[in-house]
Amino acid sequence: MVYFRALTTTARMIRHASSLAAGLVPDHEVVLDAPDERLSGVLAAAAAGDHRPAAALFAATRDGAEWEYRDRCTGVLARFAHSRPGWFGRWQADAAPGDPDVALLRAALAVRRAWPRADREEWLHAATPLIRAAAAAAPHDPVPWRIALDQARGLGLPQAGFDALWSEAVVRSPHHSGCHVAALRYLTARCRSTDPADGGRWHTAEGAGGARSTGAAVVGADDTDREEGDVLLGARRHDACFYFAERAAEAALPGSLLQALPARALLAHAAPAGGPRTGGTGPARLAAAESADLAEIASPGRVDAAVELAIGMSARYAPGDPWPAEVRNVLALVLIIRGRWADALHQFRLIGPHATAFPWTAVSDDPLGQFLETRDGTRLQVAAGMPLWRRGHRAVPPGQ
Repeated sequence: MVYFRALTTTARMIRHASSLAAGLVPDHEVVLDAPDERLSGVLAAAAAGDHRPAAALFAATRDGAEWEYRDRCTGVLARFAHSRPGWFGRWQADAAPGDPDVALLRAALAVRRAWPRADREEWLHAATPLIRAAAAAAPHDPVPWRIALDQARGLGLPQAGFDALWSEAVVRSPHHSGCHVAALRYLTARCRSTDPADGGRWHTAEGAGGARSTGAAVVGADDTDREEGDVLLGARRHDACFYFAERAAEAALPGSLLQALPARALLAHAAPAGGPRTGGTGPARLAAAESADLAEIASPGRVDAAVELAIGMSARYAPGDPWPAEVRNVLALVLIIRGRWADALHQFRLIGPHATAFPWTAVSDDPLGQFLETRDGTRLQVAAGMPLWRRGHRAVPPGQ
């Protein structure tokens, strides 16, 4: 019987796998963390040594209060400046004293340089005056405060210090996605610390946050008297993270990336704290390993509610749109962990060529390879679940 079942499953895969490839971008066209059209031109000029398009784009995001996009540009350009310091040096030499865009990139670059170092805390402390200068140069900009929240995570800043930074961030942009993700990371690290009560040494993992709601104070790790019976099945200290993510998603506008925050919080606590697995993980093994962790964290109803909210957000964007690419990658992985293979395959179609390093770096040291392997494995899982023959008409993939 076992042999017959395996043979039937193989036959289903052979019969249906090729048709399920429809709508999936070929492997060779998938790019990791590809920039959008505006940033592509800026990076092309930067590669040729010209900083002026980057300066113009940064100024435009500030003048237009495009805070979400400004934050995204900051991350991309900080990565570029880290690898090409001479390019940023020329920009700084040409800029006027106190230029807010240069100040912002200096702060982002300083924090970025600190993370891989053994003496990280010393370097993060040294970034403090640069972060303050960036905040002072553009008083309405929330991005310096997002950088400060990342610094707080690296330093293991006590809850009260984090609360002060969070208040400064949300007063400038109550629904800023980048600041919320930074808060999620901070509080996931706090949940994963050896002793959250006294601020013990932290793991630096992607994760979830813990503010009560947008613009409100942060919920502490001991604030566990809410939503009894539908919060956690196990470790109650994670409640602040999920509570924050859910409240932020509820307050967000339709189509906001914040609506995927609960799914991101779930993934953060299911993903391994010890870093990526060398060599990657097959999708079926990945789903089996992480679903057990997920079951210990939140109720099935809470997991499904987070997933459905993220699916609704994803549906508001066109297939292949780079803007929601990361949250679609996160959603695809959460769906796989939940065993919803057909829904995950649909998200891979919507992702198009835009693979993102996160979340695949949480499970592999080869994120692009892991993305492609998982996408292909998901297609095979869907094929294996389809009927071998359907009388009277051809088989149709589930959900289509």
